[in-house]
Amino acid sequence: MNRFLNAIAITTTLVLVQACSSLPKAEEKVMSVSTHQHEERSSNESHHGNHSTSSTVHGEKKALTQAKLKVSSVITPNKNISLLIDLQDLNGKAIAKFDTFQEKLMHLIIVSDDLQFFSHLHPTYKDNGQFQVEASFPKAGGYTFFSDYKPTGQSEQISVLKTQVPGITIAAPEIDIKRSKTFNDTQVNLALSEPTVKAGQEVTLMFKLQDATNNQPLTDLQPYLGEKGHLVILRQSSSLTAADYIHAHALNNTPTGQVHFMTSFPQAGKYKLWGQFNRNGKIITADFWINVV
Repeated sequence: MNRFLNAIAITTTLVLVQACSSLPKAEEKVMSVSTHQHEERSSNESHHGNHSTSSTVHGEKKALTQAKLKVSSVITPNKNISLLIDLQDLNGKAIAKFDTFQEKLMHLIIVSDDLQFFSHLHPTYKDNGQFQVEASFPKAGGYTFFSDYKPTGQSEQISVLKTQVPGITIAAPEIDIKRSKTFNDTQVNLALSEPTVKAGQEVTLMFKLQDATNNQPLTDLQPYLGEKGHLVILRQSSSLTAADYIHAHALNNTPTGQVHFMTSFPQAGKYKLWGQFNRNGKIITADFWINVV
């Protein structure tokens, strides 16, 4: 008889977000009702998963959706597995149609709960409200998924899913607050429009990208998913939620080799930033920490 799998506890939260992260956070009101299930199945079963529901109110708009994550096999570190994200309305009916935005039907951000691991994936739509993707997890511990998509006729939405990879967890390294880092052959310098970043205050984050061999501004930057670059920001938290997530969009008309983002941080704390840029067909992911007071 096959051994039993450790169940993966997953909680999903669906919130309605604006396409531009610089909208005042005070306008957003989130109400959620979640279910949490725990189950144990034998290893010859093909899928296991849990789901929850939530709603977000922004002005007079309201969205209610169910999201479920199914895993094809037990999750072990550094092994590719198939993930299935199933999206339904509250009556259990599949959400069948989705609009393309930023060149994809879905953007999936996966982070470890200590914010040391980051992955930006694009699941394939399999019809009937189901998206499939292959993913791997580098170590034991908790992981959070931010699934970003746009049902036809609705606003952009995010579902937040959680899972646990069994095993012995390793303590995260100390936070690196350097403002200049090198990623392969690219040096990235982060500059801020404000000397002190304050909660609720707009700030411009300026990424200056240079060739690491000669320190000259990059001239081979190309659009990435229809923009000059993308920026994902998460607040350090014991349990990541949609309120900790910011997706900022690049500004136009910036100097050569520079990509700027304008945003605001909803509350004080430590935030991690992942800027993504396309250098001649190769995606650069540059990560930095910011302290917000």
